[in-house]
Amino acid sequence: MVNLNVFSQILSLIDRELFKDLVAKHKSDKHCKGINSWTHLASMLFCHFSSADLVRDISNGLRSTTGNLNHLGVGRAPSKSNISYINKHRTHELFKDLYFSLLDKLWQKDTHFRKELNQLKRKVYLMDASVIPLCLSVFDWAKFRSTKGAVKLHTVLDYDGCLPVFMQITDGKVHESQRAGSYSFSKGSVVVVDRGYVDYSWLEKFNINTDGLMS
Repeated sequence: MVNLNVFSQILSLIDRELFKDLVAKHKSDKHCKGINSWTHLASMLFCHFSSADLVRDISNGLRSTTGNLNHLGVGRAPSKSNISYINKHRTHELFKDLYFSLLDKLWQKDTHFRKELNQLKRKVYLMDASVIPLCLSVFDWAKFRSTKGAVKLHTVLDYDGCLPVFMQITDGKVHESQRAGSYSFSKGSVVVVDRGYVDYSWLEKFNINTDGLMS
């Protein structure tokens, strides 16, 4: 369950004028029938914060929460069929542009100081991969094991701010070491990885330009 007061505060961090400009740019509200782009965004964020597994959970969750949906800028909770339809027919480009616009704005607003490793002046990156389970009966292309489906998210985080600088989604069976060479690091960087990245041929090339710390 998501507390609507807290959820409302989270949504208030999004510049509504910026959002309106992006909606106009992408014309995402053109021909919309009752569910505008803001309601779509609020529904998808609610999905993540409430750990909803189904579109029904999003719809029922918004209906059942205590609090006024008007505080979220949402007139009414969308039905599960509405959510399914807009997810299928509306482009993701609006949310993509919103993400990068907010990232740029917040990054300039807040100065990021290292709480640890403050004596280390080099650039530090954290590299790892995560398996994301998928329903094999729905995503039959994502076969991971005999009865399980999955993809793998390969990520490089900038230690200063812990924001991703590189992300790649592959088949769940792709080993971390196979994608290690997909991203190049600046000379003098420190890259923190685990044993899943032990590939001596890659490490030999890697150490020519960077310094690796194995954890």
